[in-house]
Amino acid sequence: MALPQNLKAQEENTPMTDTTTAAAPQKSGRLSINGIDYYYEIRGKGEPLLLLHGGLGSTGMFEPVMPVFTDHRQVIAVDLQGHGRTPLGNRPIDLVALGADMAGLTKALGYDKLDVLGYSFGAGVALQFAAQAPAQVNRLVLVSAPYARDGFFPEMLPQQASVGAGMAEMMKGTPMYISYAAVAPDISEFPRLLDAMGALMRKPYDFSADVEKLAMPVMLIFGDSDMVRPEHIVDFYQKLGGGLKDAGWMRENMSKNRLAILPDLTHYEAFASPLMATVAMGFLDGKSNAPNWAEQVSK
Repeated sequence: MALPQNLKAQEENTPMTDTTTAAAPQKSGRLSINGIDYYYEIRGKGEPLLLLHGGLGSTGMFEPVMPVFTDHRQVIAVDLQGHGRTPLGNRPIDLVALGADMAGLTKALGYDKLDVLGYSFGAGVALQFAAQAPAQVNRLVLVSAPYARDGFFPEMLPQQASVGAGMAEMMKGTPMYISYAAVAPDISEFPRLLDAMGALMRKPYDFSADVEKLAMPVMLIFGDSDMVRPEHIVDFYQKLGGGLKDAGWMRENMSKNRLAILPDLTHYEAFASPLMATVAMGFLDGKSNAPNWAEQVSK
């Protein structure tokens, strides 16, 4: 998560996606996990899929594309610590701790194993969930997130480091604040959330060792104009065993993991992209639309 330099421009250029409005949750509630009172929503029927939103967002970020997920999946969407309807509490925001929280929360909801998709901040949480509790994650999709802090373009790091309570007033009118104020239990906590997220983003991290623990199939999705460096994206994919050699005539050398770089998308748009959701669901369903030349010429 990072704030653009021009918050006004971000407000005016927030993408509006023309998709079917998401249905109301069939169930919603709260669970106290490791001292955090998490809010969750459940929609749809089918195999379970956990959705984790980006920084300074909430479950509502996925509303434009939620019908793609709920078409044949039971979706569990969680407001992460301090975001949306979940109070900040007194614990620092930490990706490792949040990953453990999601493992505990999904178990408490009765899911022994499920698919997980996380965007940006939520992708960091999803990575930690899968690394710490690999037996609980069937397939994993990480959208627009590096595995290490130096994966961001260098100019992003000072912007991330500057996030704090002092920005609260200037952020009023932005999508981040408006969506927060619409559902937060205590909107006066917004400056504290900015401080907590700023502290998180100023902290160096490198989850290379955790990437090695991801035994389940993993898909990485980025926009072609993302805030993550292309070199880092390729390195991430190679750490997962992809992009190391030609796949072979019969796909004999093909990794079980996938990489998608989607055209005409920035970091601030990927979460609401129907293309992102469609590509992710194809992978989560274990489907491939790859054509087979041998089958074509033998007809």
